[in-house]
Amino acid sequence: MKGLVVAGTGSGTGKTSLTLALLAALKRRGIKTAAFKVGPDFIDPDLHGLAGGSASHNLDGWMLPEAENRAIFARHAQGARVAVVEGVMGLYDGADPLGEAGSSAQMAKLLGLPVLLVVNAEAMVRSLAALALGFERFDPQLTWAGLVANKLGSLNHRDLLARAMEQAPAMPFAGGLLRREEITLPERHLGLITAGEGCLGPEELDRLADWLEEGLDLEALLARLPEINPPAPAPETTVRGSGVRLGVASDRAFCFYYQENLRRLEAAGAELVFFSPLTDSTLPPGLQGLYLGGGYPELHAEKLAGNTTLAWEIARAGRDGMPIYAECGGMMYLGRQLTDLEGRAWPMCGLLPIETRMLGGLRSLGYRQVRFSADTILGPVGSLVRGHEFHYSEMTRPPGGGVYEIAGGAAAGQAQGIWQDNTLASYVHLHFGSNPQSAPSFVNACRQWRAL
Repeated sequence: MKGLVVAGTGSGTGKTSLTLALLAALKRRGIKTAAFKVGPDFIDPDLHGLAGGSASHNLDGWMLPEAENRAIFARHAQGARVAVVEGVMGLYDGADPLGEAGSSAQMAKLLGLPVLLVVNAEAMVRSLAALALGFERFDPQLTWAGLVANKLGSLNHRDLLARAMEQAPAMPFAGGLLRREEITLPERHLGLITAGEGCLGPEELDRLADWLEEGLDLEALLARLPEINPPAPAPETTVRGSGVRLGVASDRAFCFYYQENLRRLEAAGAELVFFSPLTDSTLPPGLQGLYLGGGYPELHAEKLAGNTTLAWEIARAGRDGMPIYAECGGMMYLGRQLTDLEGRAWPMCGLLPIETRMLGGLRSLGYRQVRFSADTILGPVGSLVRGHEFHYSEMTRPPGGGVYEIAGGAAAGQAQGIWQDNTLASYVHLHFGSNPQSAPSFVNACRQWRAL
């Protein structure tokens, strides 16, 4: 197997477009790929799945221990011929301006993969060589698959850049991609449009693959990649036949889940039962718990508000003590009302004594370490779990206190970790891989509630 990390000099260089194009081109050639995403991102992995044909998985050097990152990579890279890891932000950017934790560079070294550096070179010629030298010399422990110049205006521009890059011989010039408006990926306030909204059909993927193959020699790129041999994943203890049915909200309004969180819940003995708060009038039968992830409830507030039967059923289940875990958008849905950008207030489930409203700009962004100040469905008091926040809304009527003790610069005045009658909710998206007891604790809480 071979592999590489696709990284940029910064955000907006086009590394996601290049990653999707590479996955689509390899799939078109019949080459099986394994895709991964560095950092706390829910949208890019789903797009990877469309382009490459198999689920993509998150890696993160800050949220997860080194051994956990290696295990995720080993588990899901098995059987692939090429592993493609999309980076986050700029190559050297992470949780700390003076450290590499959470960066693409850290992950490349951890997995022993070379870096393909993507540069927005639309206004460069000789300066590209200077930039390449700086990136190449900043960390001598990195190895390089090459540099791709993106957003070029002409083939002549690409030829000039290739000549300039002769002054940076340690960084192979992998090619240049012409600026094409028709392949620009649509965006909204939390990032790209999601895979479930049909933004990447067969025609779009073919255009991406054609764009890539016109700009670089794919065979030469693959030939430069060293062979790697990731170890077989360590065996895990899996609980079978526990009888716990866990409802997972899954539709266009609720679509932000780490694949590893879902896998760990299944390994702990949960049968995941997916349902749609947008279209299902009742919960699936026989549930012992609910998992409401993040997403875009604000874009579907009218439809969610109109589905009163399901909202009432969820609120009743919560008041009956059914274990419910909700993150960000899921928490907003469990509140009394959600006010959209037009100032319209929509009633939600009414389980939690909170109200939220959308803002015109970013409210909170960053990594968070959570310590539980009380026993919860995700673990006992003192448990540490890591995750991140990223939202454009705020609570207008937050409850007092909170069960989360936050490290990581949580927004002042925001209640964190609402804990009410076996319901745990917060703006923080937690990664269960940061604490191996989180998923078993949740499933066990569901099992105990069923017994009662």
